[in-house]
Amino acid sequence: MCLGIPGEVVEILTDRQDLAKVDVCGVRRAINIGLLADEDVRPGDWVLIHVGFALSKIDEEEARAALDFLEGLGKAYQDEMDALRDSRID
Repeated sequence: MCLGIPGEVVEILTDRQDLAKVDVCGVRRAINIGLLADEDVRPGDWVLIHVGFALSKIDEEEARAALDFLEGLGKAYQDEMDALRDSRID
């Protein structure tokens, strides 16, 4: 099962404006924000991430509720977090 996971944008990469560094429960990774080019994504914003792409901006309350729900899924959530830890965008 693949899940969309909320992450908080911590940095827009200056050399690649289509990439942002996000924090997902302490795991920091670069993700592609190109699909949100019209959304004015900035540090502090929350985005919903799937397979390395930000699909939409969400508010912090929605992000917290989604994280609480996902943590309750157990193995599916843990598998997704493991995949995120092992992922890289170059």
